[in-house]
Amino acid sequence: MKNDSLKEQYRINERIRVREVRLVGDNVEQGVYPTSQALKMAEDQGLDLVEISPNAAPPVCRVTDYQKFLYQQKKRQKEQKAKSVKVVVKEIRFGPQTDDHDYNFKLKHAKGFLEEGAKVKAYVFFKGRSILFKEQGEVLLLRFANDLEEYGKVEQLPVLEGKRMIIMLTPKKAGSAAASKPAVSKPVVKKVVVTPKPKTEESE
Repeated sequence: MKNDSLKEQYRINERIRVREVRLVGDNVEQGVYPTSQALKMAEDQGLDLVEISPNAAPPVCRVTDYQKFLYQQKKRQKEQKAKSVKVVVKEIRFGPQTDDHDYNFKLKHAKGFLEEGAKVKAYVFFKGRSILFKEQGEVLLLRFANDLEEYGKVEQLPVLEGKRMIIMLTPKKAGSAAASKPAVSKPVVKKVVVTPKPKTEESE
């Protein structure tokens, strides 16, 4: 399906219906040619005439293997997509007096987020005089990070921003739990038996 949408982006050969085109590339003498002549040049090389910049005046074309060209474009798109992966940040909010049931419920959600590869921004929100419990909030967030150490690592320790104390957790890469604890081969213990020298008559 994606390949079809990529095909729709480019006109090739007889689908290029302009009067003239600008040819670029290493396998042709670059310049402006009547479209019919550019098609003949592509045909002579057993290749396709591919319009790569339709909005230029005249449109820019390349003489190339169309399937190979599509493959290169697809590969380039994949690389660009990989570079621009958006980091998802999920927020989890606590009150300074969070009970165990609520805590465990939110802990379970945080595990799921980290396993999906999302960052977790956990914070304790202090309303009015509850700011007096900020140490309690810090302890809660550190406990939270500790309970999640198999799934994520602390990117930012608890910090107070206005009425919120925030901690940031970033997911451990897949298999990093195993990677962080490499299989350590058991040390080979060589037993060295030291036998006492027999006493000689001289030593007596």
